[in-house]
Amino acid sequence: MAERVMIAMSGGVDSSAAALLLRRAGYDCAGAMLKLYGGETAEGGCCSASDAEDARAVAAKLGMDFYVFNETERFHRDVMDFFVSEYRAGRTPNPCIDCNRCLKFGALLDRALALGYDYIATGHYARVSFADGRYHLLRGRDARKDQSYVLYQLTQAQLSHLLLPVGEYDKPAIRALAAEAGLLNAEKPDSQDICFVPDGDYVNFLQDYGHLTLREGDFVDKCGAVLGRHRGLPAYTTGQRKGLGVSAPARLYVISKDAAANTVLLGDDADLFSRSLRASRLNWIEPEPDAPLRVTAKTRYSQSEAAATVTVNGDGTARVDFDEPQRAVTAGQAVVFYDGERVVGGGTIEKALFS
Repeated sequence: MAERVMIAMSGGVDSSAAALLLRRAGYDCAGAMLKLYGGETAEGGCCSASDAEDARAVAAKLGMDFYVFNETERFHRDVMDFFVSEYRAGRTPNPCIDCNRCLKFGALLDRALALGYDYIATGHYARVSFADGRYHLLRGRDARKDQSYVLYQLTQAQLSHLLLPVGEYDKPAIRALAAEAGLLNAEKPDSQDICFVPDGDYVNFLQDYGHLTLREGDFVDKCGAVLGRHRGLPAYTTGQRKGLGVSAPARLYVISKDAAANTVLLGDDADLFSRSLRASRLNWIEPEPDAPLRVTAKTRYSQSEAAATVTVNGDGTARVDFDEPQRAVTAGQAVVFYDGERVVGGGTIEKALFS
């Protein structure tokens, strides 16, 4: 009997190609979409009405059953509400990582296993291998599209039920496969926006949905001198230069935010560079190190990796010391650790350390 796979289908070409590849490999496949957000989603973002239509059409063309699971309550609680709480605390979160953890590899996997499926699959550009008695998360073959960074929170149990077929290909090859098979979304543009902030106005979302009240406070420099007034911490993020409204002889950037004091620290570009950071909410795919570990690490999805040493502290946090200073390390973002092709693990950045 063929092994059964439930494929998370977004309506995009990557997840559609994943379904195509798994069907050709002989798996018994079904498509599934999670209904996550009840509001209006702009075309070009994820989770739009046309995305659902495209996913259903691809599933039908490939002769697969198609499920829609309502997970709006969990999405609001674990992703949208958490997004608001992180901004309230002065951090800048990555909701797509939280959605992967709680919904795609949480709720969807639970539903698939309950229905008797052996695996779930997604269209992420990453790979899973098994060696030395454990599962490993590997980068995608296409370095330009590698998405292993957003999957660092996967567990051994989740990896044991996960297939990532497009990770062996580059994007042009995936589009060519989809076009050759006559899939309607072969040339569909990739989604860019967060589904619950389709216009990109995070501040408006935080006020309307999160009932967050902006509190004015002081822009300060590293000596504590007041440089002007800010409109509220959520309106700013580390590295921001535009929209500050502060007159100065040189360009100023947001260096950090202090939620307790309600201040935003400004400085020049050189002040954005730090050699170390502290991370919490750690997840280890490879065994947790009991001594300082040499890795390469990245602090943003689009950033290049940099050589670093990770030291796990007794309180469950970790200190990451980079060989070279890193620019705009941002509280709330993820730091992900690599050993060659393998994702070792990662965590949430608490703060940049400047000494």
